Amino acid sequence: MIKIAWHPIYAHLLPEGHRFPMLKYELIPEQLLHEGTVSQAHLFQPGLVDEATILLTHEKNYWEQLRDLTLSPKDQRRTGFPLSAKLVERELMIAQGTIEGARYAMEAGIAFNVAGGTHHAGSNWGEGFCLLNDQAIAANYLLDKNLAKRILIIDLDVHQGNGTAEIFTKEPRVFTFSVHGDKNFPFRKEVSNLDVPLNDGIEDEEYLSIMESNLKKAFERSKPDFVFYLSGVDVLATDKLGKLSLSRNGCKERDRIVLQYCKTKALPMQISMGGGYSQDIKDIVDAHCNTYRLAFDLFE
Repeated sequence: MIKIAWHPIYAHLLPEGHRFPMLKYELIPEQLLHEGTVSQAHLFQPGLVDEATILLTHEKNYWEQLRDLTLSPKDQRRTGFPLSAKLVERELMIAQGTIEGARYAMEAGIAFNVAGGTHHAGSNWGEGFCLLNDQAIAANYLLDKNLAKRILIIDLDVHQGNGTAEIFTKEPRVFTFSVHGDKNFPFRKEVSNLDVPLNDGIEDEEYLSIMESNLKKAFERSKPDFVFYLSGVDVLATDKLGKLSLSRNGCKERDRIVLQYCKTKALPMQISMGGGYSQDIKDIVDAHCNTYRLAFDLFE
């Protein structure tokens, strides 16, 4: 059975001023349940990731500043959030949801985290609403437990996965692949194993052609036995921050290509949602829900 990590804390513990785009964390499972794509049995509430697992990915000094709420005002501004104990608890739960999802994916072929995709968090920094890097933490967990030998992280959020790239710079067992807007945040990029920067305004046909040809290269070069996928929907033309011009159908086709690759190759995959900042929350939720609908069609 496909499992989906979700908890009310995902949506309700964010500071005032940050809640509108984060309403999706509540609305995605509500929509999927309403339309019958999922049942309550598919949803699980994760626990909190432990400190030893965090320290496989993040530097001790940075983690302790988060834990003890001593991160400097400057570093807090870089994250985009005022630091609080509840916010740190939320990050711990999201990371654990991705870990547990990765383990479920080994049984069902695929699993989800309604939140996550916190790819701007590096080994010793938080940035862009990301404090702990959930997929990097889960990837290092799988390696540490000998549950995977070679991992591919596919990042198709509109923003480069700079934190993920930095974390795995010296880890040959993890291949980082990012397709992103060239002139978008973060303005100081890190170096992934395969970076594909895109011009502003790119539309469906060109995007899908570029993405698929490079996806093939990423699989050939990484030869993974586990895949993480960051399926941000900030590639949509309606997105306030994205600068690309994909339609909702183009975004859905992007997901279908990635999911079909993993299905064909019998590779387990964990999916975190990443970004989405369209003016109309319906555009965000429906684009994300399409990822789940495709997965349930293919895997269950």
